[in-house]
Amino acid sequence: MVNKTVQVKVDASKWAGTLPHNWNYVGYDECNYTHSPGGIELIKKFGNLEKPYYMRTHHLLCTGTCHGVYKWGSTNVYTEDVNGKPVYNFEVIDKMCDIWLNNNCKPFFEIGFMPMDMVDLSDLKVGAWHLYNEYKRIGWNRPPKDYDKWYGLIHTLINHLLDRYGQRELDSWYFEMWNEPDIFYWSGTTAEFCKLYDYTEAAIHDVCPSLRFGGPATCGDLSPDGRAAVFLRDFLKHTKSGKNFKSGAAGTRLDFTTFHTKGGGYAFTTKKELEKTPSVKRLLDQIRVCGTIIKECGYGDLECILSEADPDGWAAGGRFDNPAFDFRNTEYYASYAASTYKNIHDLAAELNMDIRPLAWAFMFEGERCFEGTRTFSTQGIDKAVMNVFKLFAKLGSQLVDLSSTGAKAPEKYGDFWGAGEGAELNGWATLTGTKSLEALLYCHEDTWETEGRHAVEFAVENLPFKGPYTVTHYRIDKDHSNAYAEWVRQGRPDYPAGLQYEAIAKKAGLELAEPVRTVVPLDGKVKLSFDMPVKSVSLFVIEEAVGRNG
Repeated sequence: MVNKTVQVKVDASKWAGTLPHNWNYVGYDECNYTHSPGGIELIKKFGNLEKPYYMRTHHLLCTGTCHGVYKWGSTNVYTEDVNGKPVYNFEVIDKMCDIWLNNNCKPFFEIGFMPMDMVDLSDLKVGAWHLYNEYKRIGWNRPPKDYDKWYGLIHTLINHLLDRYGQRELDSWYFEMWNEPDIFYWSGTTAEFCKLYDYTEAAIHDVCPSLRFGGPATCGDLSPDGRAAVFLRDFLKHTKSGKNFKSGAAGTRLDFTTFHTKGGGYAFTTKKELEKTPSVKRLLDQIRVCGTIIKECGYGDLECILSEADPDGWAAGGRFDNPAFDFRNTEYYASYAASTYKNIHDLAAELNMDIRPLAWAFMFEGERCFEGTRTFSTQGIDKAVMNVFKLFAKLGSQLVDLSSTGAKAPEKYGDFWGAGEGAELNGWATLTGTKSLEALLYCHEDTWETEGRHAVEFAVENLPFKGPYTVTHYRIDKDHSNAYAEWVRQGRPDYPAGLQYEAIAKKAGLELAEPVRTVVPLDGKVKLSFDMPVKSVSLFVIEEAVGRNG
C-alpha cells in the first residue's frame, strides 16, 4: 500500500555549498576493544571508507586488567611505586594508537578517567580485596588528590606521544577533556572540573602549543536552565574570563567545544511492551539549546563536536535488557542516522556553526548475534546502520539543489515523535566533478510501524555530462543491505556458524535495489519512479554511460 506520492527534484546547475563529510567520528566505552580481533576488523572497515575516521574511547587513563568488558577498560598508563613515585607505562596506549593510525584512522583522545593511584580512596572502608572493585564503581570519576601529579601525567603523556608520532601527526588529532562531567562521570564540583581542565590545558600546551584541546563533553539539555546547560555555560564562562587555577591569569585556552545529544533513553525492563521510539526532534532540540549557549559565550566560531550523537543513551544495553533495543538491529537505526545527520547539517548552517556528529557505537566481543547493543557490527556481520556510512562515503563534496515535497522540519513537530506528521523523505545531492551525480534519499518516521511506503517521482536536470546515463541504485530497507532480516529467517541463532553464518553475512554489504540500468534523458532530464518504504535509505549514482563502459 502506497501512503502518498513524493516529488524529488535535483538541479545540478544550482550549487548549494559544500558537503564536508564531517560524520567521520566514532566512539565507544571499552578502549581495550581497540586491540581485540573484532575491534581491529571494524576499525579497518572504517579506515577503508574515505578520509580518516576519528576514534574516541573512554577509560584511556584507568587502572585495571587492560581487558575490555561492558562499560570498562584500562591501560595502566599511571601507577605509583611503594614510595608514591609515578610509574608510566604506555604499552597499551601505543598499541591502540598504532592500530588506529595503521588503518587510516586517528585518535580523538579523550583524557580520562582518573588512575587508581591518583585517587583518594581513604574514605572507602574496605580491604585491599575489594578496593579495586570500589575504584571501578566510584573511584575513577573522582578529582586527583594531587593536581601537580595530574599535570605531570599529562605532560609526560604528551611528550611520549610527540616523541613517538611527531608534531605533524599530533596536530591532526583531537584531545578532549573527560566525558559528561555534569553527571556521574565526574564526582567533583564544577570548579574542580574547571581546575582539572586548566591543569590539563597547561600540561598539553606547555609541551606542544599547536595541539587541539577542548571540551567539556557535557550531556545535551532541552532547557537552557537545565543541569547540563548550566554546567556547560559555567565552564565556558570560566574558560573565557575566569581565573585560571594553574596560572592565575584570566581565562583558559579552548580550541573546540564538545557536548552530547541523544534522541531518547531506555532503562532495564522485562516488560514486552515497546517504549517510545528515539526522537529526531529531541536530538535536534538539544543541539539548538547547547549550540546557542556556546554562541552566547563567544565560542560559536570554533568547531563543535557532538562527541556522542545517538538515538539513545545506553550503548551496552541490548534486547535482553529492554526489547526496544531491537531497533538497533534493523533498518530503523539506519534511516534514523540518515535523518539526524542531514538535519544536524541543516541546523548547523542555520546557527552558522561548524557542528560535527560522532556516533557512539562500535562492537562487543562475545555477544550473541544481533544482541541489540548499539553497534555497527555483530559477530563481524555489518548491520544496516553501518551501510549508511558506506553510502555517506560515496557522496561527493559539491552540494547541488535537491527539493522534496516529503521534506519535514522535525524541530517544529508538535511532539517529540511527530504524531500525525507522516514520514520525512529528504536527502542530499552532490556532484563529483563532472564525473557523476550522487543523490542520497532517506524515508524516516519515529514510529515502530514499518509497513508504509511512498511512491517517489525523481527527476534530475542540468547534469554536467552527456547522456545516456548509467544509474546505480543502492538501497537499505527491510529486505536490502540488512543482514538482520536474514538472521530472523535463519531462526535467530545466537551463534550462527558454517553455511548459516555465510547466509547471514552475505546480506551484510550494500545491495542494489535493482540492476544497474542505462537511462536516456527525456527533455534533458533523468526521470525515475520507485517506491521507498518508511525507514529506508537509497543512494543513486548517475554517470555518463560512455565513461562507465570505456
